Amino acid sequence: MPLVPMRAILEATEKYNYAQGAFNVNAVAQAKAVIEVHEMFRSAAIIQGADLANAFMGGRADFANGTLEDKKVGANNIANAVKKYAENSPIPVALHLDHGKNIDSCIAAMDGGYTSVMIDGSSLPFEENIELTREVVKLAHPRGVTVEGELGVLAGVEDHVFSATSTYTNPLDAVEFIRKTGVDALAISYGTKHGANKGAGAVLRKEIAIATKECLRHEGLFCALVSHGSSTVPQYIVKEINALGGTLTDAHGISKEQLKEVSRLGIAKINVDTDIRLAVTRNLRELFWYNPELRTHASIAPIYQLLESRTSDFDPRVFLPPIMPTLMYGDIPDEDVAKVVACIEKGVREVVGTLIVEFDSVGKAPLVEQVTLEEMAERYRKAGI
Repeated sequence: MPLVPMRAILEATEKYNYAQGAFNVNAVAQAKAVIEVHEMFRSAAIIQGADLANAFMGGRADFANGTLEDKKVGANNIANAVKKYAENSPIPVALHLDHGKNIDSCIAAMDGGYTSVMIDGSSLPFEENIELTREVVKLAHPRGVTVEGELGVLAGVEDHVFSATSTYTNPLDAVEFIRKTGVDALAISYGTKHGANKGAGAVLRKEIAIATKECLRHEGLFCALVSHGSSTVPQYIVKEINALGGTLTDAHGISKEQLKEVSRLGIAKINVDTDIRLAVTRNLRELFWYNPELRTHASIAPIYQLLESRTSDFDPRVFLPPIMPTLMYGDIPDEDVAKVVACIEKGVREVVGTLIVEFDSVGKAPLVEQVTLEEMAERYRKAGI
């Protein structure tokens, strides 16, 4: 089926009180695996391409320095992959831009086929954040595209998003922000943290989510609350990586128990990226550990060399540029590359399948309304947002 606006999926989570995982991808194989595992559990799917994922998928190995043109190419590549595997899927699929850096990045994503965009103005003063977010809403809603904003600052590092400290979201400010911008979803800061080093024993300030949701209900406003920086960082995967030659230290996530609790307390969308990176990296290390002959095979030997030289890294984008056409377009030139692709897909299925169950979106796909972008645009027009 055609991609749906993310708002349709979020409305179902609000109505039936569960959370929807939102999973970041950086390769065609990842998009394929995310859709397949959601199909298996009959869950709707939110696939996310971060701003710098678009740069990477535009062929830019040094994605942190990606240009707008790189991002335009990458947005098209991610969207084409998602559309390909969603076309005959029985589940609703939305494609969301994670951490859009500016208006141009959001436009590039929408032009490329994304059905939802996030504009991250959280580092700006409150009024400037409102102004920037409202401008994106004005561009997106006439297309039927969902918009997510952010209020409050999360500590940690993810792509170009960095902060040494957190600033918690004020529920009353959130209400004002949502009323003035018209956003469909809002990422709040309530104790999560970007990256793999969230600190042992991280505790969520669930009262922030509860208070924000209650304020919204009192005011009669719809807005789905989003939990960023919510990877669980499975300790068994960290240990396996280190047993296979990795050197990860101080890697801790948010406990699944806490995420399950907040999914019943107003959090509708839970973003996960790091867990997928860890599982794929573990699988790549296993591939070369148990098949040493592959270390010298021409098409994938450079991947092994990067794994050996970058032992403290866990982002597959560090190791996989030697097969960039495979990542960008899904081309599989030989059996060795096929084995690497299998590592990628298995890692995605392991992590995503687990969290679909934990977040209780199993079997919820039929609850999502099959609304088109054109129909959603008309609803926005009638509502004046």
